[in-house]
Formats: sequence, structure tokens, C-alpha cells
Amino acid sequence: MSSTLEVIGIGSLTGSLLPPLTAIVQKPKWSANVKRIVAVIAAALGGIITVASTGGLNEFTQPITALGGIAAVIAASQTTYDLIWKPSKIAPTVEAATSSSPSTAG
Repeated sequence: MSSTLEVIGIGSLTGSLLPPLTAIVQKPKWSANVKRIVAVIAAALGGIITVASTGGLNEFTQPITALGGIAAVIAASQTTYDLIWKPSKIAPTVEAATSSSPSTAG
């Protein structure tokens, strides 16, 4: 069993690295709302996986730890996307490069 701070710390790291991976799935032609929904779902799934891999399924018996870990992944992924991955053009470039139809990154 992991401590809440450990789960939140690992969740923050996971969320920080998640936006370029999410960009592989997203397509440039999708609306901003669809992209946002996909990103939040991916982050929530990443949070569930992070919580489970950090302390096993038993972590879900502790709601503060489980929800804290999931929230940390969601918050970190959205924040780092807005502050790092989008301005650096890394995530939009990955999105455009992995799209089946030619489009501009942006």
C-alpha cells in the first residue's frame, strides 16, 4: 500500500508525460471540445492505471488516495499541455504527424 503523497507524485509525473501520447490518438480536424474530452478520458484512465500500479487494486479502498492520484494525472496533463507541450509545438506536431490525413499543426 502506497502513501497518498506517493500516488499523487507519481500521478503528477504520469500526467506531465501524457499529452504527447494523447496527441498520437487525436486528429487535427477534431473540434477543441472533442480533443478536450479525449484528453480528460485518457488522463482519467492513466490515473486509474497509475493508482493500480502504484499500490495494487487495494488502493481503490482508500478514496482519498485513489481520487487524489486520478486528479493529479488529470491536472498535470492539462496543465503541462497548456504550459509546455502546446507552446513548444511538440504535441501539435505529434498530432499532425500521426494523423492519416495531411493537416497543419496548431
